[in-house]
Amino acid sequence: MGKEILHIKNMVCMRCISAVENILQELKFSFKKVELGEVILFNVLSESQISALKEKLSINGFELLEDKKDKIVESVKTHIIQLVKNTEVVHTEKLSTFLSKEIGYDYSHISCLFTASQGVTIEKFVILQKIEYVKELLSYDELTLSEIADKLNYSSLAALSTQFKIITGTTPSHFKLLTHKGRKSLDNLIP
Repeated sequence: MGKEILHIKNMVCMRCISAVENILQELKFSFKKVELGEVILFNVLSESQISALKEKLSINGFELLEDKKDKIVESVKTHIIQLVKNTEVVHTEKLSTFLSKEIGYDYSHISCLFTASQGVTIEKFVILQKIEYVKELLSYDELTLSEIADKLNYSSLAALSTQFKIITGTTPSHFKLLTHKGRKSLDNLIP
């Protein structure tokens, strides 16, 4: 038997990777690699194994993706989350070019699928991800607002503040003062 690649929805962080690895180990499935949104198994699963995996994933807030369109959308999400969180790597190419190259489809096709599935554009999703990351960084209270703006490649502190207020209804400074930070999990950003 040959290897099998599975696509899993709602994997947004390193803890998610760990949780999926634990599920695979519990089910005694041998895997080569687990990364955000994807699992590479050494063997093709039987129908009963797939059913057991779906059940375990569901219990833990994940979903096995079988539809090609869903796989593309989840891949877009995964790549965007990685881009937003991995601020040490400077990306000089446009997002559309990057996504087309990484996913293997024309950007207009990817964009239409994403918007139809999620109800927001890719660009809006990027903004939502960035604002959630800003909230996270603000809650840590380790960086100044200017440092956060630089870290997330905003053109200025004013640009970050304006976008933050549009999305959250409050300024970053006021957000820092709130006792309840109002953060959302990354997989629940889109209503």
